[in-house]
Amino acid sequence: MGKIGYLAGKTISTIKDEGFVELAKKTKRYIFKENEKKIQQVKDILFINGCYLPHPSRYRVDHQMEQLNSNNISCDQVFYENLTIELEKYYRGFVFFRCPITDTVKEFINKAKTNNKTIFYDIDDLVFDKKYTKTIKHLDTLSKEELEQYYDGVNRMQETLKLCDYATTTTEALANELKKYVKEVYINRNTASERMCELSLKAIKNIEKDKNKIILGYLSGSITHNADFEMILPAITKIMKEKENVYLKVVGELDLPEELKPFSDRVIKEKFVDWQKLPNIIRSLDINLAPLEDSLFNEAKSENKWSEAALVKTITVASNVGAFKVIEDNVDGVLCQNSIDDWYNKLTKIIENREKRELIANNAYNRVLKNYVTTYSGYNYTKFIKSKLTKSIAFVLPTTNISGGVNVIIKHCNILKKHGYDVFIITMGDDDTNIVNNDGELDVITSEHYKKYDKVICHIDKMVASLWSTLYYCLDYRNVDKIAYLVQNYETNFMEYGNYLKEIANSTYSIDKIEYLTISKWCEDWLINDFEREVKYAPNGIKLEQFPIVERKFNGKIKILIEGNSDDYYKNVDESFKIVEKLDKEKYEINFLSYQGEPKKWYCVDNFMHKVPYDEVGKVYGSCDILIKSSILESFSYPPLEMMATGGIAVVAPNEGNVEYLKNEDNCLLYEQGNIAQAVEQIERIRKDKELREKLIKGGLKTAKSREWKKIEKEIVNLYINF
Repeated sequence: MGKIGYLAGKTISTIKDEGFVELAKKTKRYIFKENEKKIQQVKDILFINGCYLPHPSRYRVDHQMEQLNSNNISCDQVFYENLTIELEKYYRGFVFFRCPITDTVKEFINKAKTNNKTIFYDIDDLVFDKKYTKTIKHLDTLSKEELEQYYDGVNRMQETLKLCDYATTTTEALANELKKYVKEVYINRNTASERMCELSLKAIKNIEKDKNKIILGYLSGSITHNADFEMILPAITKIMKEKENVYLKVVGELDLPEELKPFSDRVIKEKFVDWQKLPNIIRSLDINLAPLEDSLFNEAKSENKWSEAALVKTITVASNVGAFKVIEDNVDGVLCQNSIDDWYNKLTKIIENREKRELIANNAYNRVLKNYVTTYSGYNYTKFIKSKLTKSIAFVLPTTNISGGVNVIIKHCNILKKHGYDVFIITMGDDDTNIVNNDGELDVITSEHYKKYDKVICHIDKMVASLWSTLYYCLDYRNVDKIAYLVQNYETNFMEYGNYLKEIANSTYSIDKIEYLTISKWCEDWLINDFEREVKYAPNGIKLEQFPIVERKFNGKIKILIEGNSDDYYKNVDESFKIVEKLDKEKYEINFLSYQGEPKKWYCVDNFMHKVPYDEVGKVYGSCDILIKSSILESFSYPPLEMMATGGIAVVAPNEGNVEYLKNEDNCLLYEQGNIAQAVEQIERIRKDKELREKLIKGGLKTAKSREWKKIEKEIVNLYINF
C-alpha cells in the first residue's frame, strides 16, 4: 500500500475529484518535514501531526499551539513520520492530531505512560470509526483498493485514539462520540490565528464590495460537499432567475450543475487558493453560503465557514445543523432549516436588506474577535491541558557522576516516579545521558542556562536543588511553582577558610521563599537551631537487593576496603591509608574504591576500583571484610551502612552524618578521628575475636534492614508532596 495514498484516503476532506494518484502528488508538498524546527529545548507539549494537508493541521496544530503559547505553555510540533522515541523525554505531554498507529507511535505512547506523561488525541472530524464514515456518499465512488486504504486509515486512527488518556475536539457532536473511547473529552472550538486576523483586517480595508452586485459565495472545499450545495440549488436557481444583480462565486471543487448553466455569465469560478489569500475572496462576497445536510457526520463539522467570513465582515447564511447552531439567528448570522422554501425566503430577505446584512456582519465580526481568536480564547484550553498533566518534579544536580548524594536523589526520583509523578533530572554538567539502573530509567537534561539560551523552559510544578550552586539555577528559573532545597550536608564546610565560595554556600541556608528538606537528622538540627528554618525530614534508606549478604570466613588475608574520593579533604581518605600503613601486609589485603580521585603515590593499594557503576558497588562491599571510613564531614554516610548490609564490618570515625545510625560495639567499631593507633587496635580486635565479629555482623544486618527503602517509601513521597 502506498504511504501517501493511504494517508490521503484516511480523511474525507482529502478526497478530490482528481482521484488518489493526483491527490498524492498534490498533497506531497504539504509534508511538514522541511518546515519542522530542530527539537532542542525541554517544553510542555509536543503536537504529533498525522495529517498531510495544511488546512486541518493549521487549525488543530498551529492554532492550538498559539493558544497554549499565549498562556505560558511552550510547544513544538513534529510530523508523525519524523517522530522518534528520543523526543519523549523533552516534553511533559503529547497531543496526537489525526495520527494513525505505527510501531513508533505505539512504542512512544507506551514509554510516555511509563514516565507518567499525559497523552491527548485531537481530531476534528468523525473519521475514526467505520460506523460514521460509511454514511459518506462519496465513498461509493471509490475503487475497492481505494476504499480499503481509506478504512485502513480510519482503523489506525482509532487504534491511536484508544491508547490516549484524553481527547480534545471541535464540536459537541464529536465530543459525544469520542467519549466512547476515552475517559474525558474537552471541546476546544476552532479559532482564528493572529495572522488570520491581520490578513482579514487588511482585506476589510482594501477590498470594496461592488454595490451594483450581490455576490453569493460557496467555498466548497471538496467534491464531497456537492450534495450540500445541491440541497439548496433550487433556491439559488430561483433567486438568480428573479434577480439579475445576483452572482454566484464558487471557490474550490464544485461541478457546475446544469441548472446554473443559463446563468454561467454570473457564475464566478475560483480555484483553491492559499489560505492567506482567502480573506480577500471572502471579503468580496456579500453573502457566504454554508449549506450542510443533516447527518451525524455533518453534525460533527465545525463552524469555520461562519467564523472566517465574520472576520472580514461578511454575513453567513447557514444550515441550522451541528456547530452552526452557535450562530444567533438574525443577530450574527442567518440559520435556515434544510428546506428549499426556508433557504429561498431567508436569502431573499437578506439580499434585499443591505442594512441588515451589514448589521449582522458587524455583530459576527465583534463576536468572533472576542471569542474565536487564539490569543483571547486559549485560557480555558490551557487550563484543561495543565489540569491533566501529571505533577512534575525536577531535581537539579551539579553532575550525575556517582556519589552518595547523587544516589540518594536518583532513588528519590525512582520512588516518586513509581508513585505517579513526572520526574526528571536537570544537570549542570555536560552529559544528558539518561540514568538507567535496576529501578528503571530516568530522564536527564543538560542545562544550557548560562550559555546562549535556556534549554529547559517548560512549566515545572516543583523544583529541587541538591547543592548550594544548583539553588541559584532554581531561583533564576521563571516557570516554576515551588522550590525546595534538599540539604544533604553543611556545604559551608566543603570549602577551606579563605575560599570566597564559603560565604556564598552559607547564604543558601537563609532564603525565605524556598522550602528546606533533608534526609539527615544532623542537618535538620542545625538548619532549625542555627538558621531558624522550617525543615521537612525523611530518613535515608538502602536497597538491600543491591547489597546481598555474603558470608565472611576471616581466614587467610583479611580484606580491607577504603572508600572515598582522595581529592576531597573532608573525605579524609589519607587517614584511612595511614591506618593501613600500620597493619601487617601479610595478614591484610588493601582495596581502594573511588568514584573520582585516584590513589596518591604513597598509598599502599593491592586493588584499585575506579568509577564502579553504582549497581555493582554491592559486589565490591561483599568481596571485602572490613571497611575503614575516616570522613571528617558527612551528612549521611552510606558506606558503613552498605558494608553492614552485606554482612561486613565497619570501623568508622564518628561524625555528625553517621552517628544517626552507628552504635559502637553493637553494629560497628568507632575510633576517635586522628587516633591511628586506636583504629589499628579496633581492626586487630575484629581479626582476633570471632564472638565480637558475630555480634557486630548481627547488629549491622539489623540496622540495614531497618533502613530498607521499601519500609520508608511513604515518608519519602510525603517529603515532596507536602511542600
